[in-house]
Amino acid sequence: MAIIALTGGIGSGKSEVSRLFAALGAPIVDTDVIAHQLTAPNQAAIDPIIAQFGADFINESGALDRPKMREHVFNHPEARLMLEGILHPLIHAQVLAEISTNKANISQDSATQYQIIVVPLLFESKNYEALTDFTLVVDCDPALQISRTMARSNISEETVRAIIKAQTPQATRLTLADEVIVNNTDRQALKTQVNTLHFRFNQLCFKLTK
Repeated sequence: MAIIALTGGIGSGKSEVSRLFAALGAPIVDTDVIAHQLTAPNQAAIDPIIAQFGADFINESGALDRPKMREHVFNHPEARLMLEGILHPLIHAQVLAEISTNKANISQDSATQYQIIVVPLLFESKNYEALTDFTLVVDCDPALQISRTMARSNISEETVRAIIKAQTPQATRLTLADEVIVNNTDRQALKTQVNTLHFRFNQLCFKLTK
């Protein structure tokens, strides 16, 4: 069962692309979803975050105060490294567990013989290099990245630009990609590209088993 790493800059459309692949039957392991789970009330990351940053970064429900932490880490690069030091090992362990479960559950006659791991910081972290057979980048015009992120997350343009600056440059991502999905227009165009890659990834799986 091949493992496809899906990545892209903030606001590029990774979540929508992963939903389209899921609709075709591909198991999805999403590191952002795992990060939200780990920082929910009483979950594994909460006590280490309190120990490192203080209880002020936990909201009234007992979960991580994400807007407050986002502002803090992008104004203090050393804090971002500390937060990653807490979250990344926990996320990686959960990714391995989910990949293993997906492999155990797949049957030889399944229409989908690959799974996708969504890793926004794929090229910033070397943790997933050895796991993946193929790298897919979702790309879009930088102006769209900014407007989509501002609308989705209700954050300032300055904050979005800071996040983009902290990520791998667009040109580098495109150079490192095995395949690229361009998300500059509408959902139908996105769906057409996903359908094409779905067929190609299944072909890849067939070759890997030979």
